[in-house]
Amino acid sequence: MDLKFGLATPSQLWSLQWADRQALLNEIDDRGFTHVFLADHVSFRNGAGADGFVEAAALAQLHPNLGVMISIYLLPLRHPLPVARQLASMARVAPGRFTFGVGIGGEDPHELAVCGVNPRQRGVRANESLTIIQGLLRGETVSFSGQAFEIDSAVIRPTPAIAIPTLVGGRSDAALKRTARFGDGWIGVWCSVKRYAQAVAMIEAEAIALGRNNVDWCHGYQPWVGVDWSSTETAKAAVKSGMEAFYKIPFEQFERYTPAGTPLEVAAQLAPYARAGCKMFNLKVCAEHPEEEVALGAAVIEHLTQLLAAD
Repeated sequence: MDLKFGLATPSQLWSLQWADRQALLNEIDDRGFTHVFLADHVSFRNGAGADGFVEAAALAQLHPNLGVMISIYLLPLRHPLPVARQLASMARVAPGRFTFGVGIGGEDPHELAVCGVNPRQRGVRANESLTIIQGLLRGETVSFSGQAFEIDSAVIRPTPAIAIPTLVGGRSDAALKRTARFGDGWIGVWCSVKRYAQAVAMIEAEAIALGRNNVDWCHGYQPWVGVDWSSTETAKAAVKSGMEAFYKIPFEQFERYTPAGTPLEVAAQLAPYARAGCKMFNLKVCAEHPEEEVALGAAVIEHLTQLLAAD
């Protein structure tokens, strides 16, 4: 099974000197990861966040081959024309290495409010934006009249020489339908293996109904994982601390969908998702010692690959 593996931007990366950042990206590449992925937030919970395109562009220049992915970009918070320009720019600075993960957010309603976005319009804004963006990146002159956006004769040049894959995040049926209409794959999160398999089947059926019959799907799964070389409890404590600090929500709400343990134990918890149709794992590794995140993530990859090869 040909799988892709992403690692979340290491927690220490931006505090390092330039040469050390490059060395860390080299290590990630050497350890079997195909890409580094990063989140996108404008003002999350207590004002936290980082701009997805800025960080992706910076990461892309630290290594000549490693892929970069925004996962996920909060598309409803932006106007589609600047986003199309950013995508076209990424296609120039990292040709063939950039993946665009999109979603509608909503975990923090205040983040939407301070951006002037009605939470009830998130889905509409995302769908209209994707319609506009994909037309522009195909080289079309786009005019559009919708509920959220009015566009008259917009053009973006140059268009990407290599198409940028779009993966759609979200747990709702609406997100799955958005994937079927616009996406090259779906990014699952916090769901059971049963739900994951159902989602993959639903996307396929919806896409066929839309006339998209030959999509080379790249569905992903993006879990936070707690990993320790020997202690399941230490691993669980690390991921509990990391998730609660970021989401400001009790860990118990995530625990059943959050793998934790030794690298082999975590791999065993992830393997059923690959059997259900996952082709890409984006791992947010939490460890007692942050400097071990890359090595622990690589060990999970090694065990997962071995488990699936034995099927």
